[in-house]
Amino acid sequence: MKWLSQSPSNSRDWSTDQAVLPASRFDGQCVDVTGIRDCRYRSTTDFTVVHLESRYDLTQLDRLDFFVEPFSGWRGLAHTFLSFGFSDGRQLGISVEVRRERGQEFNLLGGLTGQFELMYVVATERDLVGLRAVHRGNPVYLYPIRAEPDRIRRMAVSMLGRANSLRERPEFYNALYNTCTTNIVRHLNEVSDRRVPWWNPRVLFPGYSDRLAHTLGLIDSHRSVETERDSFEIGSVARSAIDDPDFSRRIRQA
Repeated sequence: MKWLSQSPSNSRDWSTDQAVLPASRFDGQCVDVTGIRDCRYRSTTDFTVVHLESRYDLTQLDRLDFFVEPFSGWRGLAHTFLSFGFSDGRQLGISVEVRRERGQEFNLLGGLTGQFELMYVVATERDLVGLRAVHRGNPVYLYPIRAEPDRIRRMAVSMLGRANSLRERPEFYNALYNTCTTNIVRHLNEVSDRRVPWWNPRVLFPGYSDRLAHTLGLIDSHRSVETERDSFEIGSVARSAIDDPDFSRRIRQA
């Protein structure tokens, strides 16, 4: 069993969509990012893996969106990820995920006992949202975040830096304290005046994390998360716009 006999490693027979780790090189106010995933999905198991590279001007980073993907009959279980928006219209998504070996499927016991490594997937929104809304058929909620541009930039730098560190020091995923949402909270706490403990029930059960974000005043919308949650759901628009070059703009018009 891996948790008894092995240390976390980057040298395994990875699933092809997770074989390439992203890397960022900072150059003043700019960052060069490689390994940006942009898979072309035909189904959840049939896809063409594409990776991009691009330079981003961090001074143009001025928007942040929070995504929630419930994936069970009970709302508490969900995946969360972020997307950073630039004034030139580009988006850069970051999703903290289990890194799977070829043919491996996630299970909760393995997620609690060190059978999976952790990976920061840096990707296009068409990849991250399209996989979930179109091919998994799950609801996806998009919440615009209220934050000062400087804090958004610091959070992006923090997340890209952690993705770099995992290239040198891999870690095991842990379904309790080293997950998608606990890592987002970790980065949030680095730039926020209000700290959120990782053991908050709405962090441990991330399907309720939108309620936490609303309580903290982070959701930039006049709509109520409690009474109008469905108005933030973008699945139908994502399905209709998946082949549109203007995908990111379209899903924000949902």
